[in-house]
Amino acid sequence: MKRNATAVWNGNIKEGNGNITTQSTTLNKTQYSFNSRFAEGVGTNPEELMAAAHAGCFTMKLSLDLTTAGFTPDMLETTATITLDNGVITNSDLVLKAKVPGISEEQFQQIAAGAKAECPVSKAYNLEISLQATLQA
Repeated sequence: MKRNATAVWNGNIKEGNGNITTQSTTLNKTQYSFNSRFAEGVGTNPEELMAAAHAGCFTMKLSLDLTTAGFTPDMLETTATITLDNGVITNSDLVLKAKVPGISEEQFQQIAAGAKAECPVSKAYNLEISLQATLQA
């Protein structure tokens, strides 16, 4: 399986702008700019897209692993925060809230840690990855 996205940029770094289109066109000429990356401008940015990819991949892997272990999650909600520090992407911090009937805290933490380590996006990112997993009643 291969997926693609295309980025177009026009102009210099500070005054220019661009757009990103994904193969599925979920993002379709979605704007990005210096301000959307380094200030509060309208549009997306690479770090936000990395966060979305990590949150989505980890959550799907966790669902698979829970299902394989005999549990059906009612809800899995993951927020990923990507840190860009001095021009280097250094961290992806995952915060998970989950409702999984019948699972013990120990089983939940073990399965969540495994999903963090084994999801394809975690494996692709060469950065520190943390996980705060909370099992809700």
